[in-house]
Amino acid sequence: MAELRFGLSAPAPCSYLSQQQEQLVFLLPEQPLDAALYQQLLQLNFRRSGEQVYTPHCPTCQACQSVRITPTQFKPSRSQRRLLQKAARVSWRYQLDDKLSQDYYALFAAYIGHKHQDGSMYPPAPEQLNSMLNCSWLKVRLLKQYYNDQLVALTIVDETDLAFSAVYTFYQPAVSRFSPGILAVLYLIQCAAQQQKDWLYLGYQIDECQKMAYKAAFLPQQRFIQGQWHSFG
Repeated sequence: MAELRFGLSAPAPCSYLSQQQEQLVFLLPEQPLDAALYQQLLQLNFRRSGEQVYTPHCPTCQACQSVRITPTQFKPSRSQRRLLQKAARVSWRYQLDDKLSQDYYALFAAYIGHKHQDGSMYPPAPEQLNSMLNCSWLKVRLLKQYYNDQLVALTIVDETDLAFSAVYTFYQPAVSRFSPGILAVLYLIQCAAQQQKDWLYLGYQIDECQKMAYKAAFLPQQRFIQGQWHSFG
């Protein structure tokens, strides 16, 4: 990896743990980025936010642990198999493509208003969605889920030669009973295996944050802890 220059953000209240302050290390924006470099940074606990990449660097907390799955090693649990069967019985379907032309803001706003009124993304704004959908140096794809031939869930997915990285999932509140977020991960594992990707990255797991607890159920998995990847399950 070529020599890179990074910055450090000022301390701010943590979005996930109310008692903590967060700081981020971020790649300074004047440096060229591409998918190959991002793949290397993914392996070092970094994530993408718009055109920038960052990693947590909190002096008193190491709770954010990047999670990744080897698609060919994943074994769905009994409850995950039941969920896939439930979706199949109602002709639920999914599609992975790179068509970004449709307006997805109404779906995004409905999800944020229903699920995250207590979070940092509320109230929703089109700029939030646009920053996730658009990146000049990386291929961004969409995992679309359909129910009764209607688009009901969308997952924004970054792609490198070696990996998919799930950025964000949002869905119609009315289909919450089908757990579209969990289905999205199960479908992405299938897509990653079909396209012979080495990894599916799921973002950060924080054990004390209930909204992230679902990630721990995808096993086996690896987590980035204190500078190294550790295997679980």
